[in-house]
Amino acid sequence: MEQRQQEERETAAQEFQAALDELETMLQGNPNPDKTTSGFSNGSLSDAQLKAEEEDLASIDLEAFEDAVADIEKYLAERIK
Repeated sequence: MEQRQQEERETAAQEFQAALDELETMLQGNPNPDKTTSGFSNGSLSDAQLKAEEEDLASIDLEAFEDAVADIEKYLAERIK
């Protein structure tokens, strides 16, 4: 039972690290155009969907987002030690 939990934790940690790496790449403004992001549709969006997404993006609190990124960077720095 413990071995299974450990494997699940390792898998989750690897997936989390991959997501953090992808986020870092996106934040640096160098997204990999060959890689599609899971969970996002590559199809065209209607005008209503685009407007809704723009409103969602406009409501993001930049300071809170920067704090979250700082927390993630701190976590990664401590994990590497």
